Amino acid sequence: MNETIAFGLLCFTSFFTLINPLGTMPVFMTMTADLTDQHRTHIAKKASIISAIVIMAFAISGQLLFNFFGISVNSLRIVGGIIFFMMGMDMLQARLGQVKIKDSEVKSYVADISITPLAIPMICGPGAITNSIVLMEDASTISKKIILFVTIIVVLYVTYLVLYSSSRIIKILGQTGNNVMMRLMGLIVMVIAVEFFFSGLKPIIMDMRK
Repeated sequence: MNETIAFGLLCFTSFFTLINPLGTMPVFMTMTADLTDQHRTHIAKKASIISAIVIMAFAISGQLLFNFFGISVNSLRIVGGIIFFMMGMDMLQARLGQVKIKDSEVKSYVADISITPLAIPMICGPGAITNSIVLMEDASTISKKIILFVTIIVVLYVTYLVLYSSSRIIKILGQTGNNVMMRLMGLIVMVIAVEFFFSGLKPIIMDMRK
C-alpha cells in the first residue's frame, strides 16, 4: 500500500513540475488577450483535453511508436526548443498580444492555438511525454497503471483551472501590465527554449562522435 501511495505521489509531483501550468499561464494570457472569456475557456478546456489524450496515448504506446518511427526524445526537445524560441521572440517584441483577430477568424484561431503551441509542446512537452513512458514501464501492477492515468487526468484538470482563472488576472493587470508581463515571460521562454534545444542536441552530438 505504501509503495502504491509513493508511486502516486511520484506521478503527481513529476507531472505537475514538468507540465508547469503556472508557467504556461502567462503565454496563454498573452495569446488570448483579445478574445472573450467564453473563447478563453474553450481554448483552456480543449488544450487540456488534447494534452491528457496525447500523454496517455504515449504512456500506452510511446516506446513502440518511438522505435517504429525511429524518433528520439532528444529530437522532440530540439523541435520544442525551436518552437519555444520563436514564441518567446514574438512575446519579447509584444507581437502576440497585438494580434487583432477578425470575427470571422476567431474560430480558426481558437482551434489553432489550442492544439499548437498550447497543448503541444507547452502543456504536453517532451518532458511530460518522456515521463509518461518511463512511469508506465515502472507501473508493474494494474493498480499503479490506474493511478498513473488518474494522476494525468488530475494534473491536466488543475492545469485547466489555472488557465481558466487567468481571465480574471488579465482584467486586473490591464493592457499595460499584460504587455510588461508578456515581455518578461518572453525572455524566460527564450531561455527555456535554449535549454530544451541544447539538452536534446548534446546527446545527439555525443552519439555522432562515438
